[in-house]
Amino acid sequence: MQTAATPAGTLFVVATPIGNLGDLSPRALDTLKAVAAICAEDTRHTRQLLAHYGVEKPLVALHEHNEEQLAAKIVARLLAGESLALVSDAGTPLISDPGFRLVRAARAAGVRVSPVPGACAFVAALSAAGLPSDRFVFEGFLPAKASGRRERLARLVAETRTLVFYESAHRIEEALADLATAFGDERPAVLARELTKLFETVLDGTLAELRAKVATDANQRKGEFVLLVHGAGEDADAQIAEGRRLYAKLSEHLPPSTAAKLAAELSGAPRKALYGQ
Repeated sequence: MQTAATPAGTLFVVATPIGNLGDLSPRALDTLKAVAAICAEDTRHTRQLLAHYGVEKPLVALHEHNEEQLAAKIVARLLAGESLALVSDAGTPLISDPGFRLVRAARAAGVRVSPVPGACAFVAALSAAGLPSDRFVFEGFLPAKASGRRERLARLVAETRTLVFYESAHRIEEALADLATAFGDERPAVLARELTKLFETVLDGTLAELRAKVATDANQRKGEFVLLVHGAGEDADAQIAEGRRLYAKLSEHLPPSTAAKLAAELSGAPRKALYGQ
């Protein structure tokens, strides 16, 4: 238990490289050397990172399957005076990675939580994409199942901010196809792959062009992806509102698919944003 003589430690949330090991900051390295232990998503991966820098520290496996159970024990260590670090496999912890429950528990207990900033894949991609970056929305990973993915995209059709997604190699072609169906083949987009690594590529073009590039180049179907899509035009909200109004009227007399097709043609709104409304 914390006493006056034993002030609580600090939980350092430490960003690690997303590929290039040279991107670990001096402060991050100093922090990893100084803490009592490191909470890591995959201890094998983190052990390799530490070995590269000659750091030996006890590791605590903290991942999505055990975070709820371990959070209280880790907070108890912090309250007893130990300072600990939290890292993910790559990049900034909690960004589509575990750690939220631990950070919430630490803050609720009055423990200081201090970020040690560094690499983040979607921020790196956004900085190199050439798409509007003054306003953007990070959507993380799309649902793995096609039905869930298409439903999510239908809700984003009118979004005017730049959209940012993470995607895996085995779903990249399906994701691009569903994006083109939902947003239209001509929507500008950027596909950033293997950022900071040896085979880094940043491709731009329309969604149709990116689909073609990925389909014809097996290398563009390997690795880790950040997918950025230009937001809808400022008139998209009005188009979709009109399309949904027309769809509601037409569906009183026509089958849903026919009503959606006609409403889309008359309003200029994407059909997927109307169907089922």
